[in-house]
Amino acid sequence: MNSFAAFAKRPWGRSSLALAVALAFSSTGALAQSNITGSIFGQVAAQTGTTVEIKNLDTGLSRTVTVDQSGRYRFSSLPTGRYTVTLKNGDATVSTRDNVELSIAGGTEVSFGGASASAQNAQNLEGVSVVASALPAIDVSSVDTRTVLTSEQLSKLPIARDIGAAALLAPSVVANSSYGAPSFGGSASSENAYYINGYAVTNPLTSIGFSTLPFDAIDQQQVLTGGYGAEFGRSTGGVVNVVTKRGSNQLKGGIYTIWEPEGTRANPRNNYFPNTGFYGQNTTQNTDGKLYQYNNRNQYWKSTVGAYISGALIKDKLFFYLNGEMNRREGASVMSFSNSAVSASRIGYNDYSYEMPRWTAKLDWNITDNHIVELTGVSDKTEYTSERYAYDYKTLSHGKRNGGVYTKDGGDLYIAKYTGYITDDLTISALYGTQKIDHVQKNDGYDPACPYISAGATAQAPGQVYGTCQTAVTQYIQQEGANDKTKGWRLDIEYRIGDHDIRFGYDAQNAKSYTGRRLAGDYGWYYGWQANANAPIDASLGVIGSPASAGGLGANGYFVYKYYSTQRAGVETDQAAQFIEDRWQINDRWLLTVGLRNEQFTNYNKNGDAYIKQRHQLAPRLGVSWDVFGDSTMKLFANAGRYHLAVPNNAAVRSVSGSLISSEYFTYTSVDPATGIPQGLVKIAMDPTSKYICPNTGGVSSNLECGDAPDPRTVAAKNLRAHFQDEYILGMEQQINTEYNWGVKGTYRKLMSAIDDTCTQVLGGKCLTFNPGRGNTFDFLQPDGSIVTKHYTKEELGLPDLKRKYYAIDLYLEHPFADKWYGRVAYTYSRNWGNTEGQLASDLDTGTGGQTDVSRTQDWDLPQLMVGSNGLLPNHRAHQLKAYGYYQLTEEWRFGATVIAASGRPKNCTSYYPTADAGLYNSSTYWFCGLPGKPGYEISPRGSHGSAPWTYQLNLNAAYTPGWMDHKLTLQIDAINVLNRQTPTMYNYRYASNRTTVNQLYGRELNYTEPRYFRLTARYDF
Repeated sequence: MNSFAAFAKRPWGRSSLALAVALAFSSTGALAQSNITGSIFGQVAAQTGTTVEIKNLDTGLSRTVTVDQSGRYRFSSLPTGRYTVTLKNGDATVSTRDNVELSIAGGTEVSFGGASASAQNAQNLEGVSVVASALPAIDVSSVDTRTVLTSEQLSKLPIARDIGAAALLAPSVVANSSYGAPSFGGSASSENAYYINGYAVTNPLTSIGFSTLPFDAIDQQQVLTGGYGAEFGRSTGGVVNVVTKRGSNQLKGGIYTIWEPEGTRANPRNNYFPNTGFYGQNTTQNTDGKLYQYNNRNQYWKSTVGAYISGALIKDKLFFYLNGEMNRREGASVMSFSNSAVSASRIGYNDYSYEMPRWTAKLDWNITDNHIVELTGVSDKTEYTSERYAYDYKTLSHGKRNGGVYTKDGGDLYIAKYTGYITDDLTISALYGTQKIDHVQKNDGYDPACPYISAGATAQAPGQVYGTCQTAVTQYIQQEGANDKTKGWRLDIEYRIGDHDIRFGYDAQNAKSYTGRRLAGDYGWYYGWQANANAPIDASLGVIGSPASAGGLGANGYFVYKYYSTQRAGVETDQAAQFIEDRWQINDRWLLTVGLRNEQFTNYNKNGDAYIKQRHQLAPRLGVSWDVFGDSTMKLFANAGRYHLAVPNNAAVRSVSGSLISSEYFTYTSVDPATGIPQGLVKIAMDPTSKYICPNTGGVSSNLECGDAPDPRTVAAKNLRAHFQDEYILGMEQQINTEYNWGVKGTYRKLMSAIDDTCTQVLGGKCLTFNPGRGNTFDFLQPDGSIVTKHYTKEELGLPDLKRKYYAIDLYLEHPFADKWYGRVAYTYSRNWGNTEGQLASDLDTGTGGQTDVSRTQDWDLPQLMVGSNGLLPNHRAHQLKAYGYYQLTEEWRFGATVIAASGRPKNCTSYYPTADAGLYNSSTYWFCGLPGKPGYEISPRGSHGSAPWTYQLNLNAAYTPGWMDHKLTLQIDAINVLNRQTPTMYNYRYASNRTTVNQLYGRELNYTEPRYFRLTARYDF
């Protein structure tokens, strides 16, 4: 089956949807809202004929509801924006509240007639006199943990113009430099969900990162860090929810330019050797502390030029918003193309440029006040051009151009949404979206007729000329036509019955990816030269001969291997869910939220066959909010919930879809000096009974990745449970006075189930998908085509219990904007520990990023890899301090600041396993430190070697909006990392380069925080 067949080829679970609808109407339901809208609610002194009217100040959208017998009213599923709320008795206006700000997925209370306005103290509304005052700052209608940043705050706070950088202002969110995507609450960076206008834009291939949009187009960004309701799923980390700006009755427009000059950027820190030696590259730099990588010249400039316009095509009916911008970055860097020893052939100078055109367009059509249609288009594309040169570390200058690369990534997103206020009690919304992301790569100097050649100096036989006809500076070529596609839809129905607001719905998304890579050259393999004694090259895989016995240059210990590596797959994931939630306003002060989400996940290999199929993944959610004094000045809240996560498409690219990764070994007699191809090849002897031999190549593959997609029944455990996590939160928020709010919250998270792969010996050399920490049942294909099913206990697999736990105490103090200033300070104490990071393994980062085979980490491959694995995890930060705010000194001058400080990442030391028979990995990745058999060698538990230094970042800005330009012109300067604290965030932790030699890069600093830079902005709004 073609994995890119019509989207409709699989059912979306009608029976499950029908069940959810039936359950909803048999239950009872208050104040629910979709993930991109908000609600306005409140209480009044109940009296016959009392109504409340709301009107959007920007679009004229108007709705009216009748106050119920208990004196309560509510409007749900409202577009974000500014509203006027009017209390009426008949046709007479009793009181009005202006400029009621509605935030994304939040509730704003607007009550009239006293603190609670209950029936017991009702007054004649015609005589009520309401004194203007600030609206309650505490949202007693929510039980989740959220941070909402408005477009005004995003423009006034000195932060990088990036969704991820804004998310870091939320508590418990930390940077993970291995991936560039943040970590929420101790979870891996792939475990988050990202939305634009209600549509999921999480990377469909790896779940690491997301599609973005012009930063200026963001109206509100919500960061959910826990306790979110049943409408949200597919996240065990956090949710970043973005709503774009929209048009209004007022014609608006503007232009802006943003410049980050190269001359105002501090020079990046150079990187130095922690141990003796420079691998023979430069004898003048061959002692401790000498230069490893020259970074001082890694400089660049950035610019953004953009414009926007918005307004009404038909007043009060049809509105438009359009924003477009071009982002550019140009620079140069000295780079190493390998994370191993730096040699002259591996050093390069990179002259590069980025062009990132982005646009956002939105149409809002108020067909009537009861029927709204929204259309959104977003484009996010990145073009990268690189020219690469040889580089001489002796003179610190580059030589001749030796290659280059061009890539283009990104695509377009389209979303349609309908909201219908059918009655005062019934609201329906439906959303559909689709996105395509293309991936293009072109390499200068690439000759498909030439194989890639790898010949280190010590592996070259004397008298031979080791050349190559492949001049492209690349080892792997991306598969042509690579792309990702998603389509998804959701239906939400909200119905009010008395004190209950019931919300139920269905959402589904299909993600398809065509991806892969192969070694340079149409051959799909490369030649790599080696030198060795007469011992067997790798007897554990079945290579039993030696170079000498094969003849030729083998007599002198020289041999060559042919390494095959081709990954190509069109893979697919279906995700669907039904949910129901009852928000029961028990009385004036107590709100109870009870929800249930039912997830379904299906993963397909390149043939369109399902290899993971999960049903009935039930996720209960329970929350409670207590309005302590009945006036929304203090609330206590608690919630408990379960959250599931699917395996992304990337997991099916390798063994599940039949990657070819194998090696053959030869001796040779000579080398063709023009092509670099070895001559006189004689194959080194193999053990014909070895289970690691690939029949199609005759080579060996440690993971048996021989190019054919295996039977989908035999690649994953039967009845595989989804990745899911349980979470418990208890918190308090209080309005101290009209100027300050504060709060405290405790969070506990426990990973209950994970999905990974294991290659433990009892499985016969295969690497199979399973649930770590429990017994698993597998199907095995027999030579006669039959299937044998066998169950293995956790003890038989030789693997420990799954463990990832996180707890945190969050404190905050906030000053809402008043008296010319806004400010917030938050502190988090947390602990994140266990024996797995989750879907990723950033512990494996040695300078080029962590492991990106999501749900295919190294952790569980062998029992030996789990010895000593329990300890502080990579995303542990014991202390976090975040403060941000701005001060409007005068109408013309404004100043802002942000501070983010966090304790460092845990440090590790790994080495070789005590015995040489550990299996697949003869490498320095086991939780031992030192050299086997040498003094000081011992078990080295994860995170037991201290931590990286604290990171501190202070950002400042100043803005001038001159009165002589009617305050339409804004000139702003932002200074990011004012103190220029370039702090290493992690270290190379691999102690040994082989079983007898200390790794000269052990302890090398990696991934410094960004140097100080300045950003200049000129903006004109009309």
